[in-house]
Amino acid sequence: MLAGRKVRLRAPQRTDIPIFVKWFNDPEVTEFLLRGPPMGMEEEEHWYESLRADEGRVFCIETLEGKLIGNVGIIHIDWPNRKADIGIVIGEKDYWSQGYGGEAITLLLGYMFEEMNMERVWLYCDDKNNRAQRCYERCGFRREGMFRHNRCRGGRFTDDVVYSILSEEWRAMKKGRDR
Repeated sequence: MLAGRKVRLRAPQRTDIPIFVKWFNDPEVTEFLLRGPPMGMEEEEHWYESLRADEGRVFCIETLEGKLIGNVGIIHIDWPNRKADIGIVIGEKDYWSQGYGGEAITLLLGYMFEEMNMERVWLYCDDKNNRAQRCYERCGFRREGMFRHNRCRGGRFTDDVVYSILSEEWRAMKKGRDR
């Protein structure tokens, strides 16, 4: 378990699945997500079972009081090149724009750079998701560019902004915070 001042990251549990289903059936929560249509219990059960073979690279985000509010995960790992991409969702809307997602990302980055020895972590998000972009930039990510017409949503193509952070940038940022 990884813990910060506001959140801790823990392994998903089977009892979390109904909460995930609730989130992924809420159009506000899924508006900018990169995944497909809402999921039912069967699809989430299948996803949960697939985690067991994936070395626990998805973490639940919960408050220090124990409320499950989202999840964050490492999506793809390229071990030879020491890079990976990540994704995050805060499913509980009452916790949006309060720093919970940023702290969860910071905890995950610490794990990835310090424990997994990653060189580069990257992500992409919908170019209209300004809240997420501000969060990523506060976490030290730098905007690299754009995947133009990367996804088709609602019959129209959308662009995605690409962000990354390098190990040296993470270490410099961490050193500045530790002072």
